[in-house]
Amino acid sequence: MYNISENQMRYSCGWLLSSDVFKLGLLLTTDILDYLPAIRFQTDGIVFAHYGPVWRQQRKFSHSTLRHFGLGKLSLEPKIIEEFKYIKEEMQKHGEDPFNPFPILNNAVSNIICSLCFGQRFDYTNSEFKKMLNLMSRALEICLNTQLLLVNICSWLYYLPFGPFKELRQIEKDITTFLKKIIKDHRESLDVENPQDFIDMYLLHVDEERKNNSNSSFNEDYLFYIIGDLFIAGTDTTTNSLLWCLLYMSLNPDIQEKVQEEIERVIGADRVPSLTDKAQMPYTEATIMEVQRLTVVVPLAIPHMTSEKTVLQGYTIPKGTVILPNLWSVHRDPAIWEKPDDFYPNRFLDDQGQLIKKETFIPFGIGKRVCMGEQLAKMELFLMFVSLMQSFTFALPKDSKKPILTGRYGLTLAPHPFNIIISKR
Repeated sequence: MYNISENQMRYSCGWLLSSDVFKLGLLLTTDILDYLPAIRFQTDGIVFAHYGPVWRQQRKFSHSTLRHFGLGKLSLEPKIIEEFKYIKEEMQKHGEDPFNPFPILNNAVSNIICSLCFGQRFDYTNSEFKKMLNLMSRALEICLNTQLLLVNICSWLYYLPFGPFKELRQIEKDITTFLKKIIKDHRESLDVENPQDFIDMYLLHVDEERKNNSNSSFNEDYLFYIIGDLFIAGTDTTTNSLLWCLLYMSLNPDIQEKVQEEIERVIGADRVPSLTDKAQMPYTEATIMEVQRLTVVVPLAIPHMTSEKTVLQGYTIPKGTVILPNLWSVHRDPAIWEKPDDFYPNRFLDDQGQLIKKETFIPFGIGKRVCMGEQLAKMELFLMFVSLMQSFTFALPKDSKKPILTGRYGLTLAPHPFNIIISKR
């Protein structure tokens, strides 16, 4: 597979950048590797857009606007805590019976994105909301279908009237109808003096740009792609991280008990958790980090492409080489992590029990294309995980088979479906 000659290293389909090269070169932090190869499914938005002025403008605006509505700030806490009330209510409906936590957590995480983007949350029984989530979930399942990947080589395959090609086109059509209706409703009710959410702010910026810049990249079509990015990138990843947390707590009751003891000591049984508690809860934070390290919900980061010839660790990487950052390898490298396959939260703690920050812990990636929703994901993971541990003890059903921990690979690494039992604390 590898051909090394004249101090060059090439891979038949590009490079798979794993821990040693990733750690020492940090090539992803340079402009050389910010270009993305062509991806048929989407070239607009933020996640898959090519690096350049348009991408920088759109990402800068999106990030600053999300921060305006609470991203990474304490002002977003109430929305997350409010959503947990619905999680708790839904879980308690199952009593002592086993249930799959995926639908409940997926609804909750999606609703937080809805609050930021749409200025509203949806009831879990809302038919349109349920349909959209099911469509997005199905789209993620089929996007890595072997046949579908061939679209990046032969674009005409996308228009075939059968199989996954036809299904994906219909899903795109249905999601487009749903999101564009919401954008249209926002346009009709837009209050210039009182924008309520991300869509309102974007529409106001579109109007301002039209006055001063006829060639502006800001338009309602681009807004549609950004909203889609925020939903797909912000829902599936966080939902799966929470699912992995519950699974590992169910498999490791001793660690679950230690987390609950820390919660009891710092927060108590009645007070709702806050991000201000995080500094006093190193073991809980280390547990979340260890789950993220072991599971890496985005094991292969977004493909990159070198925009010019470059040299890394003595090897020449030609211009146009596709690079796949292998985050899974980074977090499982035995040269970095002692017994990397073991679940051991204490690896993130020093002798005094304080949290250790490790440069090689990068579940959200690094560089200019680091996950834009990193701060939101960290807020959701901490507040929801702590709230869940504060309210319930989780266990696997008796006589159930031991869950498969390798995960299911789609656009993210999800746990295989599993059932849990809750005991109210």
